[in-house]
Amino acid sequence: MKSAIIALIIVDLIIISITFLFGEENWLINTQMGFIPSALVMFGSMLSYQSMVKGRLAVGTIPDDKRDTLDKLEYPYELYDDEVKNSNSEKTLVEVVKEEHQKLKKSRRSIWQTTKDSKASFSFYRLGSYIILIFGFFYLNSNHLLDIPIYLLSLAIPTIVIVIVLIRKS
Repeated sequence: MKSAIIALIIVDLIIISITFLFGEENWLINTQMGFIPSALVMFGSMLSYQSMVKGRLAVGTIPDDKRDTLDKLEYPYELYDDEVKNSNSEKTLVEVVKEEHQKLKKSRRSIWQTTKDSKASFSFYRLGSYIILIFGFFYLNSNHLLDIPIYLLSLAIPTIVIVIVLIRKS
């Protein structure tokens, strides 16, 4: 997280210097009104999801699935596993369908579980940063300072910087 903050500060200083050298005063206002709230949205998302994952780890609600991610994606119903293949050979089609239906019922998520997961979407950090983003847009638009291409570019830059930092970290 610290490396992302440092990278965003460096990129923002570069953007400020470029707008002073080549741009107009409106460019500086547009870039800062797009860049800062976008960076806040990214950090708000990271913080809220981090707290959600820490909470799940503390409670121990992480599922224990021994299959790797590739197997889950390619064979979501475990139809080609040796253990399942041997156990299903004696069963009729009706029994297999009933078993699979029961498995699907067990894996359904309740409204309470869905609500607990949506807390990260409605966290104070994210909502506050989106409000700042919306008010900044309306401020620029109402004062006839909005330059759409510069504003959209400055909205995208923090996302790109954070993705690059995260890729380099892993």
